[in-house]
Amino acid sequence: MAIGLLGRKVGMTQLFDDTGTVIPVTVIEVGPCHVLQTRTAERDGYEAVQLGFVDRPRRLANRSERGHVAKLDSKRSRKRTAAGVEALPKPDCEPKKFIREIRGPAAGREIGDELRVDVFENVKAVDIVGTSKGRGTAGVMKRHNFSGQRASHG
Repeated sequence: MAIGLLGRKVGMTQLFDDTGTVIPVTVIEVGPCHVLQTRTAERDGYEAVQLGFVDRPRRLANRSERGHVAKLDSKRSRKRTAAGVEALPKPDCEPKKFIREIRGPAAGREIGDELRVDVFENVKAVDIVGTSKGRGTAGVMKRHNFSGQRASHG
């Protein structure tokens, strides 16, 4: 069973062990994440859980983002209801800034559940996956930490 949460890097700090060695530590803000959708093999062809992280104000979210988390009334939804097509349940929470899918079975997670760090209570080690900040096409001083010669302004 795959367990996952979304988070973002807050900053860096340092810790000291018993011998006085400095250990660099990354501080990560993790959760709370809401379960927005569950993908099933019968309906979608694969199993996954869709998580949302960081609330976005409703006034800043567009209609599709608001409709992803709450039931909106529209002509299309009324036609689908009249035709007997069952709508998927909605989590009824605020729109989310970050939405990602984590592959694997839902394992008892229901739409609208709020996941916090305590899901890792019995886990001894975790894998962190992230995207580094792009620097574009940088020069050798920034990319490889080269230093310039005297009077070369680097």
